[in-house]
Amino acid sequence: MRRCAISVPSNVVEGFKRGTKKDFVHFLRVANGSAAELETQIIIAQRIYSNIKFEEIFSLYVRNSKNVGCANW
Repeated sequence: MRRCAISVPSNVVEGFKRGTKKDFVHFLRVANGSAAELETQIIIAQRIYSNIKFEEIFSLYVRNSKNVGCANW
């Protein structure tokens, strides 16, 4: 989960620094994939650790993952 969470902003920045729109869009898509992977891991963890409340974790994920979308690029 940590690796995915770190991968999202890292890919956005890497794509931006590459300097071309094509590269930026590519890395936004990679970041979006990492965000989806994180979502899956949160869901799995929620099922395994049913005694832990995941509402705050999931709401943070939802709020932050909206910033990764690349539909407008």
